[in-house]
Amino acid sequence: MANLELYELEGCPYCAKVIKKLDELGLDYESHMVPRSHGDRTEVKEVSGQTGVPVLVDEDNGVDGMPESDDIVEYLEETYGQ
Repeated sequence: MANLELYELEGCPYCAKVIKKLDELGLDYESHMVPRSHGDRTEVKEVSGQTGVPVLVDEDNGVDGMPESDDIVEYLEETYGQ
């Protein structure tokens, strides 16, 4: 099974888009809820170099901190889709 982590914010439509794809593909992931304030998002900044969410980490495939929901959805489909 994939070793995925998702940095997300409750109520974020871009995060919801990624979660929907993860669910469609039946992928388990570890969720990291980030603070609403960008200034308090030190953990996600350390991972991805920026404070926006969502951010995906896929250690099994060397993805250290992929931002942008469209890029993440495309990556998940290409990597884990049928």
